[in-house]
Amino acid sequence: MPASYAYLGPEGTFTEVALRTLPEAATRELIPYVSVQSALDAVRTGEAEAAFVPIENSVEGGITTTLDELVAGAPLMIYREVLLSITFALLVRPGTKISDIKTVSAHPAAQPQVRNWMKANLPDALWESAASNADAARLVQEGQYDAAFAGEFAAARYGLEALETEIHDAENAQTRFVLVGRPARPAAPTGADKTSVVIWQRDDHPGGLRDLLGEFATRGINMMLLQSRPTGAGIGNYCFCIDAEGHISDRRVAEALSGLKRICLQVRFLGSYPRADVRVDGVRPLFPGTSDEEFLAAADWVAHCQDGRF
Repeated sequence: MPASYAYLGPEGTFTEVALRTLPEAATRELIPYVSVQSALDAVRTGEAEAAFVPIENSVEGGITTTLDELVAGAPLMIYREVLLSITFALLVRPGTKISDIKTVSAHPAAQPQVRNWMKANLPDALWESAASNADAARLVQEGQYDAAFAGEFAAARYGLEALETEIHDAENAQTRFVLVGRPARPAAPTGADKTSVVIWQRDDHPGGLRDLLGEFATRGINMMLLQSRPTGAGIGNYCFCIDAEGHISDRRVAEALSGLKRICLQVRFLGSYPRADVRVDGVRPLFPGTSDEEFLAAADWVAHCQDGRF
């Protein structure tokens, strides 16, 4: 298997910055790809050992391109996550003044994070989406657009200047990135883990979503993300991307997934992996009755009843 990681490029993206925070990145060849889809396909075809892509931001929620790619196609699995604080710079060719800017570009996920700033400072500028923020900077370098919202660190890479820095509509904005590989045994639980799945309902009926979520609620499992995505089978047909606290080796999580498998048309396991937002000592206490020991004790009691040993 190639010792390489694919990532959403080109060089100079927030994705690259976040990827380089992983210790193992220093021992891998880091290869930029033009899109999330191409980076994940590199893993599916064996061109890369893993891919590193954005999956969620604190302003707009899930990155739909990534979610849709994980929902469809050959299965992949999440192994790690990284949180990166995000602030933008307005990158321009040297000599450009703010009054010269008629077009701006960035990744679509950046627009909600700078919308108010644009309204106040560039009310007449036309927004053009790019494959990534660094790609927007490259397009500015080539003269296709007047300015790009990207990381300030990308300016030198593309021969641009930061006309404005520290641009963000929401304080403490963060983006979550994930390291994705081919399916394998999940890493051992750390005590501060997250499990991701995609679920499809058997049919659309009153209380259907409640039934699905009840598999988590009745076992005291906190959900961290719930996002619907269209299946492509017609209006009103959706699957649900879910992140929940815990690891598949935890009995409460395993039972919840078993329950979903029984009642859902399809369940796709996307991995159990360490959380990036808390340490083990920062994880919320388990609800009463949801520890592995309590699940085992309950199972033993049922077995005793079946054997006539009350």
